[in-house]
Amino acid sequence: MYLRRLRDLREDHDLKQRDVAALLGIKQTVYSRYERGFQNIPLEHLIKLADHYCVSLDYIFERNGNYGKKD
Repeated sequence: MYLRRLRDLREDHDLKQRDVAALLGIKQTVYSRYERGFQNIPLEHLIKLADHYCVSLDYIFERNGNYGKKD
């Protein structure tokens, strides 16, 4: 599930949930609910995360196995 992919990306970049929440302009508790699947993630936040991690949305949604990094 893509929620696991978001957590893996965050941890691979040595970020805490509060760091990602600050990037998105939300509270840490809201981001925690995103990662746990208790709240839907707005598309604008998914795009911002993909840009931040330099991956494609396809990668986040596990539509392909490679990062699909942008140039």
